[in-house]
Amino acid sequence: MYKKKIAVEEGMDDVKQVLQDQGYQVVPPQEQDAEVYVLSGLDENTMGMMEISSNAPVVDARGLTANEVLKEVKNKIRLQY
Repeated sequence: MYKKKIAVEEGMDDVKQVLQDQGYQVVPPQEQDAEVYVLSGLDENTMGMMEISSNAPVVDARGLTANEVLKEVKNKIRLQY
């Protein structure tokens, strides 16, 4: 079965675990072919922007629990298809 690739920023181990438990393939944000990117916002540059060269949706995980992030990821994937 095809596992959907979700890119998750380093240091978000609780989010990674929840996603893996749900059957998603978790990859680093540098992956170009992830279906959704989960970022904490901590790696923003001085302009307040993040460098992502993909058209995939982004989940801003600031202030969210791992389960809330999972819900957002599922919503983003559902909206794509």
